[in-house]
Amino acid sequence: MQTSLFENTETAFALKSDSELERAYFLFKMISKEPLVRIGTAAARFALGANLPVEGLIRSTVFDHFCGGVNEQDCMTSVDKLYSANVCSVLDYSVEGKEEAASFDECMNKVIGLVKFADEKEAMPIVVFKPTGVGRFAIWQKLTEGEELDAKEQVEWERIKERVNAICKIAYERDVEVLIDGEESWMQSAADDLVAEMMALYNKEKPIVYNTLQCYRHDRLDYLKKLHLEARARGFTIGVKVVRGAYMEKENKRAKEKGYLTPICASKQATDENFNATTRYIIENLDDISLFLGTHNEDSSLLAVKLMGEMGIAKEDNRVWFGQLYGMSDHISFNLAKEGYNVAKYLPFGPVKDVMPYLMRRAEENTSVAGQTNRELELLKAEKKRRRL
Repeated sequence: MQTSLFENTETAFALKSDSELERAYFLFKMISKEPLVRIGTAAARFALGANLPVEGLIRSTVFDHFCGGVNEQDCMTSVDKLYSANVCSVLDYSVEGKEEAASFDECMNKVIGLVKFADEKEAMPIVVFKPTGVGRFAIWQKLTEGEELDAKEQVEWERIKERVNAICKIAYERDVEVLIDGEESWMQSAADDLVAEMMALYNKEKPIVYNTLQCYRHDRLDYLKKLHLEARARGFTIGVKVVRGAYMEKENKRAKEKGYLTPICASKQATDENFNATTRYIIENLDDISLFLGTHNEDSSLLAVKLMGEMGIAKEDNRVWFGQLYGMSDHISFNLAKEGYNVAKYLPFGPVKDVMPYLMRRAEENTSVAGQTNRELELLKAEKKRRRL
């Protein structure tokens, strides 16, 4: 399979109407201009904070392009549409920044509900949640930094473990894979340890629980190799979602302020090499480790395809999935799905106001990765031209 496969815009945008294509082109054009993103996100924050009637405008533009809906049922039109092109969906409850126990319980119940919902839908074999969705960041951080929890915090930590276990247990019972997102390095070790315990409990026969490796961190492949040894010794299999990472500027800034070596790779090239080396290691050890490859990078996607071919791994082998975010990199998702590979779109959902922090981060990330946005524009432009012929 050649890179030219990703040039097939007819397949990439087959599900988009002409008006949806125009909206996508308009949005990426706006996102490509940093001052507009800065002004737009500030204006949206102000308008929502002041309860101005802007939800309808947000819903019909950026929200509907990058999100599946305001609740699970609202997402089903998108889920069914994607599945008609052999692309599965991972519903992602994208409400961020809550810090109260009631919110953590609500998130746990929401994810458990999603597991049950997914169990009945062939189009939804996977669910996802963030560690800080079910427990306070400060607790994860304290444990990662080796600090003692006081009695009250210890009770809080036990409740966090109960929430994570409740999600993983129902996922195991319903045979639905659960991806646990990676977050900032100064809370991640506590999450890594707890996820490894969940794997030891529920990944005996096959991976149900997946951890996330953010490969802009230079230590992640070494971590995976150590986990691999532990898994062999304890008799469980590993599930990993491999991504480049989402907190680079925050990581570098904190490292500089606190005077420690940044965990982030020295360059974009080093990150790419680390990502590809991690992908290679997993595919070469597929009997022990299953892969969810979360990437918008064409070269990394093609590398995985090439390695699968060399290793004689069937395209539909459930141990390898390709994933992209809804509203982005359709040229990768739909062209791979058409070739018969396992592909899933991350479909964020939640009330418009609550999902705005996610959408703002998405816009800011796209602005900082100019090549990504330009690529989207180039492909959308090519499809618009093709439809006019």
